[in-house]
Amino acid sequence: MAFQNPDQAKIKDILQSKKRIAVVGLSDKPERTSYQVSRYMKDNGYEIIPVNPTIEETMGLKAYPSLKDVEGHIDIVNVFRRSEELPAIAEEAKEIQPDVFWAQLGILNEEAANMLEDTKTTVIMDRCIKVEHASM
Repeated sequence: MAFQNPDQAKIKDILQSKKRIAVVGLSDKPERTSYQVSRYMKDNGYEIIPVNPTIEETMGLKAYPSLKDVEGHIDIVNVFRRSEELPAIAEEAKEIQPDVFWAQLGILNEEAANMLEDTKTTVIMDRCIKVEHASM
């Protein structure tokens, strides 16, 4: 069965209730989309946790090499990596059990969605979290 995102009401509910976001692939370069989207979400009251093994920090926030290195529960795993990298990230997400696995606009992988199908994790793909938040 082809992957389908939750309806707009569910996405709105997620954005209103889930405030701790681990951003996989968050850059330390302000011109990058991952930085701009994360800055917007941070400025709108969300806790941003950078997950990127190639940087020490971004936006004054300590970066973690992997999702497993982040302490505490993660509400949303927001992914800024290529579609073919999603299965490996979904596998790691299965271990930490976030509430939501969110792949940004242009990022979609059926295999990753299938991997999370039997978990309590809601999967959203090919949607921009900033655009969805701004349209609430």
